Amino acid sequence: MAELKASVTWQQDKAFMGVAPSGHEVQIDADKEKGASPMELILLGLGGCASYDVVSILQKSRQEVKDVRCELSAQRAETVPAVYTAIHMHFVVTGTDIADKQVKRAIKLSAEKYCSASRMLVQGGVEITHDFEVVAG
Repeated sequence: MAELKASVTWQQDKAFMGVAPSGHEVQIDADKEKGASPMELILLGLGGCASYDVVSILQKSRQEVKDVRCELSAQRAETVPAVYTAIHMHFVVTGTDIADKQVKRAIKLSAEKYCSASRMLVQGGVEITHDFEVVAG
């Protein structure tokens, strides 16, 4: 098992600088003034993980994908800790002759097999739902 190392350094107030294992920096701010909040980053991480899977699977299925956008909406618990309780992911897939069947398959494979973020959140009790639309383009 590979060990990953990251760091988060306090800057001021509720702002921090995160350094990912890849060396990339991410501004984090609980007040959302200088960067995304930690919980927003979890939501974005889920969208990025699933979107990568969907693009990759569609390309391997020889679909002519030109764009994929994942629109996420989430609900959080009203008490502390205010964890995510439900997340809905709406994929908008743009391309030429994209088959609905292939998009549905790609989303299912991502959710059930490949997306580590999705699996981790589901195992933690988060209900994640999906839908999609295909746009000619």
